[in-house]
Amino acid sequence: MSKELWIKICGLTTPESVAAAVRARVDAVGFVFAPSKRQVTPQRATQLCAGVPASIARVAVMQHPTQAQLDEVLAVFRPDILQTDNEDLAMLDIDSSLHIHPVVRAGRALPLSLPRRILFEGPVSGAGTTADWTQAADLARRTELILAGGLNAENVSEAVRIVNPFGVDVSSGVESSPGIKDPALVMRFVSAARESQDVLVV
Repeated sequence: MSKELWIKICGLTTPESVAAAVRARVDAVGFVFAPSKRQVTPQRATQLCAGVPASIARVAVMQHPTQAQLDEVLAVFRPDILQTDNEDLAMLDIDSSLHIHPVVRAGRALPLSLPRRILFEGPVSGAGTTADWTQAADLARRTELILAGGLNAENVSEAVRIVNPFGVDVSSGVESSPGIKDPALVMRFVSAARESQDVLVV
């Protein structure tokens, strides 16, 4: 039997959206510290996570951060996981105890050696653009792949069937307006993702 699908809701900005993710029993909640309509400060992310159970991982989502920006996020927010583009990692001093989800983007050169786990994304994060599922499926056979990019409750089942990923990650696909998550869409997405894996197992 396959391991349970790992699910992350990303780009959370309000207490209501965080509460919806917790109720849906996701595996991780993501907070964006890169320039974006979903960007929050480390202090705000810390406040939003005050009621999040320890069983749900807190992810710091960054892109091309400076060392100073990373250090501030790590000191204030204290994430369980750092998510940033794979090419950023060589330029940053990161404690070995921190879990890392390197972002690999469709259409770009792949790392010479694939990390144990990656987040496979479209060219631009948070744009709602579907990633290349064919390429993702190939990568998912070689490493633990978290699929992101253009997912929603209507297509996540097909995405899981085609790619067979370790996990899925959604942001704009569960929003009622840019940056604002819809609790009903969060629940629908998580339910559809879980049900899609049940079908695969059967």
